[in-house]
Amino acid sequence: MSIEVKGVTKKFGDFNALGGVNLDIHTGELVALLGPSGSGKTTLLRIIAGLETPDSGSVIFHGNDATDQPTQDRQVGFVFQHYALFRHMTVAENIAFGLRVRPRKLRPNNTEIKNRVTNLLQLVQLEGLAERYPSELSGGQRQRVALARALAVEPKVLLLDEPFGALDARVRQELRRRLRKLHDELGVTTVFVTHDQEEALEVSDRVVVLNKGHIEQIGTPDEVYLEPKNAFVLNFLGNVNRFRGRADHGQVRIGDLTLDAPEHAALVDAPVSGFVRPHDIDITRHHNGDSASLIPATVTFIASLGPFVRVELERENGEPLDALLTRERYEELSLQSGEPVFIRARRLRVFADDVKPGGEDYSI
Repeated sequence: MSIEVKGVTKKFGDFNALGGVNLDIHTGELVALLGPSGSGKTTLLRIIAGLETPDSGSVIFHGNDATDQPTQDRQVGFVFQHYALFRHMTVAENIAFGLRVRPRKLRPNNTEIKNRVTNLLQLVQLEGLAERYPSELSGGQRQRVALARALAVEPKVLLLDEPFGALDARVRQELRRRLRKLHDELGVTTVFVTHDQEEALEVSDRVVVLNKGHIEQIGTPDEVYLEPKNAFVLNFLGNVNRFRGRADHGQVRIGDLTLDAPEHAALVDAPVSGFVRPHDIDITRHHNGDSASLIPATVTFIASLGPFVRVELERENGEPLDALLTRERYEELSLQSGEPVFIRARRLRVFADDVKPGGEDYSI
């Protein structure tokens, strides 16, 4: 089932939740809607589900306009963040609920329902728990029951709203891998909302990054992470260090560094920001005659993170920096807090400042 969102807008009072959103989701695709609180991702999901009505625009399911279609006619399964299981029903009864409330002519018989519940329990690896109640399950188990219940009605589209947000990190990691495996086995078109960047990058075929009701970028996990369209996407997808500078007729100056940047040829003495991720910062003790590409800094703090070591630094102008080194590189350098060093940015990306959400930006 393909989904097409065309020019969808939605306001709640004076708050503009969505501003003319356009999005195509392909049949069998797993798409993550990623963004901070208030970005519009949950509103967009609810409009796709039919739980909210857009102020303008349309939602197309496989070529058919579903904008005014009731939720129950859209063939969607919905998984909420807080499970929404019926506490007075067993696991099996919760999973079977959507089948038992169907109109009589569409309702499977008892044997068919029992077989489907059994198959779904096996699919989500909860065999043997059919007669337990939600209160007797862990958070991860309850979320798997909610997923099985959504799948019981054989939806064409599976929608998940922050499905793992209420779980601890270890369980979240296990369940998102299970979600990816289930998706590959079933091939159902899946859209899930998350504010967890790692979750979106690990699970999805494509990531839709939203900000203040607009789509900033759509792409594969590698595209949005390695080739961010603007500063917001780069900042939101992981930690970054920021260097302030100015662009003038195709050149960018950041501190003592001068970079050729033809993409910025239209900018005249304009403020820009350079960004580099902590793992793309190199540290050395000596500039070896290459001071033009190095920035002096001082080590202020060192934290061990298992196979990696985070080194906090401070530039001469007082700006803080983070570098993430492999343990081998850290042991080779034998850094000490308080000592002066030089840093080099391996992948510095520069964007113009003050760009509106959903707008274009410049990069090198």
